[in-house]
Amino acid sequence: MFSFNLYNSLAPDGIYIALKRMLPSDCLPPVVLCVGSDLSVGDSLGPIVGSILKRELHNHNVFVYGTLAKPITAHEVNYMQKFLKCAHPGRTVIAIDAAVGSAGDVGLIKVCSSPLNPGSGANKKLTKVGDVSVMGIVAEKSVMNYSLFSGTRLNMVVKMADMISSGIIQLMCECLTDCPGMQSM
Repeated sequence: MFSFNLYNSLAPDGIYIALKRMLPSDCLPPVVLCVGSDLSVGDSLGPIVGSILKRELHNHNVFVYGTLAKPITAHEVNYMQKFLKCAHPGRTVIAIDAAVGSAGDVGLIKVCSSPLNPGSGANKKLTKVGDVSVMGIVAEKSVMNYSLFSGTRLNMVVKMADMISSGIIQLMCECLTDCPGMQSM
């Protein structure tokens, strides 16, 4: 696992390097699954990242699921792992979501070489998704987790989303450059 502070200007490069180390060496661009909801600031990290990636990579053969316009919420996440395996066989999936953690972890972006366990901060039992996960710790874990929904600063979430997106865009651009058949459509 790698952790990057949102106030570290080198975090996007670190996210790119961490993801590159965790992904297979084949040149197929990974599929990106951005989990969350546009109904809550604290849960909007994934959809904001998805929207940025869709906008920046729209001319490339890149698959991004979960945006502000079409979020992948807890209702859909249980079906996504099976769908992604069928729709994109052999492709690695990067799953992105907001998370809660200890007070000292708020503001960290964590990149893990394991699937994402969405909803665990809200004590939901959902299907794990992805092969690699990126989590932004947006609030301190508490018994009720109200802070995730009402006390999270939009500025922090957007800054994290920009950093995560930058790292993923670097990764995708390198992959697309390495694969002549996968360049702009």
